[in-house]
Amino acid sequence: MTKMSKKKAAILEAATMLFANKGFADTSMQELSTITGAAEGTIFYHFKSKEQLLLSILEITKERILVEFSDHMENHAPGTGVEMMEEVVAFYLLLAGRMEHQFLLLHRLFLYQFAESRPEFREHLEEIYNCLVLLFEQAIQRGLEDGSIGGVNPRKSALIIFTMVDGLVRFKNFNLYDAGALFNDLIESIRRMLKPE
Repeated sequence: MTKMSKKKAAILEAATMLFANKGFADTSMQELSTITGAAEGTIFYHFKSKEQLLLSILEITKERILVEFSDHMENHAPGTGVEMMEEVVAFYLLLAGRMEHQFLLLHRLFLYQFAESRPEFREHLEEIYNCLVLLFEQAIQRGLEDGSIGGVNPRKSALIIFTMVDGLVRFKNFNLYDAGALFNDLIESIRRMLKPE
């Protein structure tokens, strides 16, 4: 991850929390200034606009997710593809708890409304979701090669499994259901779905 000043990092952290919890329109730069102790001019020095600040958050979120997954998988190298899938699912849920504000932000409607008319937002969101789905897809590909996963379409199956796992994160983030309570059932469903014939 790129190095940045403490002040800039504090602005990004506070803005992530505010955007995730209050939304984009209801977060004012004055409120961000009060929380961080940075003058509004300082915020605009680092980020030319409120939209640029949000784009920076998306970029940093993607970088952090990739670094966290890469570090974790290097230290927890599972043997088979199905074991790798279980590890990816478990770590995704763990990471969603660690990065609660970032994942809550990714579930906010205003991001997708921006993406409809602003290509840079669409591009950032696509990059985040593509890198996440790719982790699931790589596990399936490994399983197809080692025989621990049956003849499924790697991309489509990865999208379905990712959607199930991310749905649990959404439930948790909006305080609708405890994702941990469904973990074993989720893993069992994934095993059945990917089981060789």
